[in-house]
Amino acid sequence: MDKLKKVLSGQDTEDRSGLSEVVESSSLSWSTRIKGFIVCFALGILCSLLGTLLLWVSRKGLFAVFYTLGNITSIGSTMFLMGPLKQLKRMFEPTRLIATILVLLFFVLTLCSAFLWNKGLALIFCILQSLALTWYSLSYIPYARDAVKKCFAVCLT
Repeated sequence: MDKLKKVLSGQDTEDRSGLSEVVESSSLSWSTRIKGFIVCFALGILCSLLGTLLLWVSRKGLFAVFYTLGNITSIGSTMFLMGPLKQLKRMFEPTRLIATILVLLFFVLTLCSAFLWNKGLALIFCILQSLALTWYSLSYIPYARDAVKKCFAVCLT
């Protein structure tokens, strides 16, 4: 009631945008965020494993779909930890922009090849998807990409 009085009398000096009100009203507690992350990540792994099992029963199209769905769900699980807007901002930072574009591109190409093109091509795109996702994930670990580059440079020379 006091808040309403302050607003109506013009004494509320707090400048609130509509976005900040939405963020505050929909914020989750830390324990809820952890639970959401664990459930979403586990579902992602389950979908990926189910897709892998479908590969062995000659269902390459379903493999690609479940594998991609699992990876998308796993990436989405991190949105519980840092929030969707912050996650999207971090995904498109200059340091991981190319990796993000490649991951999203291979998601689309995997699904297109599973539904429209050759199913064997879907398997190749799944492998490329995994490599791009690994490179994307390494961007969150300080100096991890540099270490991987140096390891490959040593192995190739």
